[in-house]
Amino acid sequence: MSAPRTLLLSLSVVASAALLAGCTAATEPAGDPVAGGTLVYATGDAEPGCLDPHVGGNYPQALISTQYLESLVSKNSDGEIIPWLATDWTESPDGLTWDFTLRDDVNFTDGTPFDAEAVKANIEHLKDPETASSTGYLAVGKIEGIDAVAADQVRFTLSAPDSALLESFSQPWVSIQSPTALEREQAVNCENPVGTGPFVVTDWVKQQSITLERNEDYNSAPDDAGRTGPALLDSIEWRFIPDAATRYAALQSGDVDVIDNAQPNNISSAADVATIEELDAPRPGAANRIELNSGKAPFDDIRVREAFIRSVDVNPGVESLFFGTAERSYSVLSSVEPAGISTPDVFTTDPEAAKTLLDEAGWNTIDSDGYRTKDGERLSLTFPISTNQSIPAEQSLFEQIQASAKDVGFEVTLQPTDLSSWYGALFTNEYNVVSAPYTKVGADVLRILYHSDSIIPAPSGYYANLAQLSDPALDAILTTASETSDASERQELYAEAQRIIVDGFYVLPLYDQQNHYLYSTSVEGFRALPPVAAPTFYDAWLTN
Repeated sequence: MSAPRTLLLSLSVVASAALLAGCTAATEPAGDPVAGGTLVYATGDAEPGCLDPHVGGNYPQALISTQYLESLVSKNSDGEIIPWLATDWTESPDGLTWDFTLRDDVNFTDGTPFDAEAVKANIEHLKDPETASSTGYLAVGKIEGIDAVAADQVRFTLSAPDSALLESFSQPWVSIQSPTALEREQAVNCENPVGTGPFVVTDWVKQQSITLERNEDYNSAPDDAGRTGPALLDSIEWRFIPDAATRYAALQSGDVDVIDNAQPNNISSAADVATIEELDAPRPGAANRIELNSGKAPFDDIRVREAFIRSVDVNPGVESLFFGTAERSYSVLSSVEPAGISTPDVFTTDPEAAKTLLDEAGWNTIDSDGYRTKDGERLSLTFPISTNQSIPAEQSLFEQIQASAKDVGFEVTLQPTDLSSWYGALFTNEYNVVSAPYTKVGADVLRILYHSDSIIPAPSGYYANLAQLSDPALDAILTTASETSDASERQELYAEAQRIIVDGFYVLPLYDQQNHYLYSTSVEGFRALPPVAAPTFYDAWLTN
């Protein structure tokens, strides 16, 4: 018997204000800022294949590109859109035309002026299939025409109203680059993209580090920056240290100043270390979750999807593996998204109900290894895991999920792999279950992840609808939400969309998607930019 669904929905708006406030501020600076020095940052994320975030468009690119590229708008810690390279904007009454006023005193670091033609070249670059963009391409999908009305005036014509346009423009995957630099071969631009940001890419030693040097002419900090003028740091050394223990040891020894992807046990230990601070920066968009591929058997049967979700118990793993650094999520959306609803009753664990559902679906025989079978075929699931994106604690959580699903009769084959191979498995539809983080500003991420249009691959080959959810009713709701400017109406539509997604058992939320940075107390002024919680070192300085 299927467990009750809609009636069990216990709607509650995901608390956001406190977490949102925590996404930008580190501790209050101690003393006056000091100029000079090289900050060493160690990342555990994958080394980008290209430093131009228009190409592909994943989080490792966002992490570093915020040091040298800037966006038209940003967000402040209250979640409000604020000016950046654009100073003002207006939307036509029908929502089909947007006019932006641009700063007229900014140059790219190669001397090219920042102007309307530069913005036009960037949007065209994102939409060009040769760029092979995914995240940025999807974000500007409704832009049909771009006119440079004047040097400081650009007009966008849309195919349909886009209530998420400003949120999209705040993302690093839609940041603005020098049009002169974009005319170079893509491989050259990947090595050192040229922006208006506070630092400049000067060297890249593959599998080791990237050197960023101060832009002495910098004058375009976002409205929420604490200062103006060039950055205080002379340079940044951006090291790639995949091993979490090595990364944390380097921070403890003073060999590096800041690390990302801090592991739960390290975060817990660091709380007792006087020389280390933590910055907890929740990411917007979707929660960390498991997507169930409904585009093929066995998850094309809702009874099997529900049985899988009923068979696994996520909570003990989150509690034991994350040392209190992560909370179980029952929402498709991140905790910083005000439109998120939490539905814990939908995701209760009930192995007996799971067995009944599998019996009803015809998976009612058990082989000698204890797995369910149907017409001689074993109930097997392929689960590729990107070891570049899933931290060790999460991989251990997947192993626990594998074990609990086995008790009901699912064979879950975990396939740890590098990022490139992981993308390959997704592109070729060789998965039944997948955990795919997706960061986007705003609840419109639901349209990106669950509208049937997103089953069609972007130019990069990536398609965001990994659940392969195709439901005309859901499509209509998500489309209407994306064209509705009234905030309360959008909220209702997104709530309705989330009900359809969770009632269909397409997704198993795990925990909130967060950035945990650990940094030396010798670093002051370090913060995460609010749009996607990527670090910025424009405001930072070293006390030693």
